[in-house]
Amino acid sequence: MELAKTYDPSGIEGKWYQQWMDNNLFRSIPDDREPYTIVIPPPNVTGVLHMGHMLNNTIQDVLIRKAKLEGYNACWVPGTDHASIATEAKVVAKLREQGIKKSDLSREEFLEHAWDWTREHGGIILEQLKKLGCACDWERTKFTMDDDMSESVIHVFVDLYNKGYIYKGKRIINWDPKAKTALSNEEVIYKDVQSKLYFVKYQIEGSDEMLTIATTRPETILGDTAICVNPDDERYSHLAGKFAIVPIINRKIPIIQDSYVDVEFGTGALKVTPAHDPNDYEIGKRHQLEIVNVMNEDGTYNEFGKPYIGKDRFEVRKLIVKDIESIGQLDKIEELNNSVGYSERTDAVVEPRLSEQWFLDMKKLAGPALENVVNDSISFHPAKFKNTYKHWMENIHEWCLSRQLWWGHQIPAYYTEDGEYAVARNIDDAVEILRKKTKNDTLSANDLKQDEDALDTWASSWLWPIAVFDGILHPDNDEIKYYYPTQVLVTAPEILFFWVARMIMAGYEYRNEKPFKNVYLHGIVRDKQRRKMSKQLGNSPDPLELIKVYGADGVRVGMLFSSPAGNDLLFDEKLCEQGRNFANKIWNMLRLVKSWEVSDSDPTDNSFATEWFDNKLNQLIEELNKSMTSYRLAESITNLYNFIWNDFASWYLEMIKPGPDKIIDSKTYDITVQFFEKLMILLHPFMPFLTEEIWHTLQQRKNGEFISNQQWPLANKYSEATINTGENTKDIICKIREIRNNAQLKNKDLVKCFYRNVDLDLSKSHDVIVKCANLEELRQTDEELNDMPSFVIKGGNFYVDTGVQFDAEAEKDKIIKEMDYTKGFIASVEKKLSNDRFVSNAPQQVVENEKKKLEDSLQRLKVLSESLEKMN
Repeated sequence: MELAKTYDPSGIEGKWYQQWMDNNLFRSIPDDREPYTIVIPPPNVTGVLHMGHMLNNTIQDVLIRKAKLEGYNACWVPGTDHASIATEAKVVAKLREQGIKKSDLSREEFLEHAWDWTREHGGIILEQLKKLGCACDWERTKFTMDDDMSESVIHVFVDLYNKGYIYKGKRIINWDPKAKTALSNEEVIYKDVQSKLYFVKYQIEGSDEMLTIATTRPETILGDTAICVNPDDERYSHLAGKFAIVPIINRKIPIIQDSYVDVEFGTGALKVTPAHDPNDYEIGKRHQLEIVNVMNEDGTYNEFGKPYIGKDRFEVRKLIVKDIESIGQLDKIEELNNSVGYSERTDAVVEPRLSEQWFLDMKKLAGPALENVVNDSISFHPAKFKNTYKHWMENIHEWCLSRQLWWGHQIPAYYTEDGEYAVARNIDDAVEILRKKTKNDTLSANDLKQDEDALDTWASSWLWPIAVFDGILHPDNDEIKYYYPTQVLVTAPEILFFWVARMIMAGYEYRNEKPFKNVYLHGIVRDKQRRKMSKQLGNSPDPLELIKVYGADGVRVGMLFSSPAGNDLLFDEKLCEQGRNFANKIWNMLRLVKSWEVSDSDPTDNSFATEWFDNKLNQLIEELNKSMTSYRLAESITNLYNFIWNDFASWYLEMIKPGPDKIIDSKTYDITVQFFEKLMILLHPFMPFLTEEIWHTLQQRKNGEFISNQQWPLANKYSEATINTGENTKDIICKIREIRNNAQLKNKDLVKCFYRNVDLDLSKSHDVIVKCANLEELRQTDEELNDMPSFVIKGGNFYVDTGVQFDAEAEKDKIIKEMDYTKGFIASVEKKLSNDRFVSNAPQQVVENEKKKLEDSLQRLKVLSESLEKMN
């Protein structure tokens, strides 16, 4: 079969993915094998594939494919998240385009539109993941609004309510005026912005005295109900118990004392607005202050905000500053660098708002989740995130669960007309509870109204590793007992608290077990200027377009090249190009091997090449096992890339390559194919499509045979001595080639090489050196051939007779330069070995390697010095 000159992934990728699907290669059911389970971080149901998804799912696919090769029952569960805020916003926008307002619809009518939207757009991202090659068990696909998933969410809410962990309360919460919903603390992103500090003068009642306060939010002045000073601040002690007049609206408010006030900030006098600041709210509770809310849900001003009714809060800020200035009560304005909270979903500036919401007491759940990360029962990769996690868990706040949205899991609280309520799994259970509570046996479902609010999206996804195996509703089913806990969670540090910590808490609360054994935290995909990729900046390429240009394997490898765990990935499209070039390199290796004619004649003695490469390959497998087990995937693919490109293609294939007749003995060919197959199995988790195609091309396969059903190669014992002999052989060949190039010889021109005082056994590698360096002769000599170009390997001298007149001065210059380099290298090694911290903390083998480098370099310097002396 004639192979194409270049690898074309366009037809190959679709072909193999369909065959994998047709043969149920990704399907997992419980059996007697050890499971290896991953649950996908569910992307938004309305989302499309972006670069962050590409990185996250490529990592998961690498891990699940390797586990399958290692003989595990590999199960990767896919699915999507209903994404309350994001999805509802898109549905509202679509309705607006049709001239429909959400407020004109009933809840049921709106949800019909939301489900239509979800059905239309919901499967897009999962189909796109198939283009990437993801080995998910698609029959297990879950959606957080599936009936069984929703039942699990409601079950947990009712259970935690009955335990006293969930409760209703009035708090100052984070409010998103754009989405018109409450947010949890974790959904607020703080940004440093350039703000202004406004100094405003309040007149003291019954006098001309003015009291100046400093505020960054003059628009909330209309909601002031007190001015507060520190009781230890003598500047204001005479004002205690008096009243001040609020500018613009002339409302009389008391001047109170509270130790909360920082005497050093601003003027030391604080305007107190209990409805619009969490700290002011606490002061208000202590002093029984009136609460005046001046804003509507959308951030415009209500009837308490006269004379600015209907205007937006930021417009009011400008107007009120102007009006205060016009009455002579604006003292000054200073520039201030301030931290301002923004909604994680809509990017609107978050507004503190007094509101009645549902809360979960996280301190009740935090203990086991903290303990089992600190003691490494759950391992973080990299471990540096443990401290961040520990700090957050030790300072955990209650979780605001309710959202003023319709799309999502409706809170299972049912109310009577007079405000009594019951939390129950369904309305029938609520009726029974409320009949007992109200002692009204005639109460019926028609008398009850369910809470309008929906639960925070994370209140469903925190159950994800349990609920996808039906472990909430049926905690003793076979699947949850087999697949749980999962092996690894792959996610980004930015949702460590949104999601990871909460899943751990849910795991210990509902399974008394961790949800996963490992957490692999990858960085954010950024551009070369370190900017986060976004549509707004126009710096985020379309992943599907990248796949069209470079192939899925090329893009996968390109991303992994620069994605060490925990560090941000600086994406450069050239890395995808490098990935594609790597695929073409391997393809050309295949074309070379398949172009040879196999003969059963007497085998050529390629024993040195095959023995060296076999040992080198086993060393690589050992290194890969270590790096992949430690989730150092960037290191793993880099090592594989270098090994395949250099050791296999540039060296091994060159060593055993037949002559112009292309006839190779069957023994060498068979061993070479075995090496090639092993390399493809090792590479398969990273480049699944290419490796499947090559594996099937190397040999005829039976129907139903696939590379992913093969066994991950075992790391057999290897000989360091054999590997070192091979490395020395390569060094000798490179040095001879360098001298040939300097002499401007053609490839067909043969040269001779002589060596003396060489502490190496060249008998095994003799033929390889002759072949790869294009030598007429290679032999030992007792003479010092100082009239020939020379080099030093392992303390021995090598002389090359090129047949070209020898330039002694140029050779001296070369030796002097090499001596200078060697001296610098010796100095760097000696500095390292003189560092007590390095010697004490580095692994013993690393220290020994450094000592060996020093010994070899000192010997090399001695030989170079002797050679130079003899030339003078």
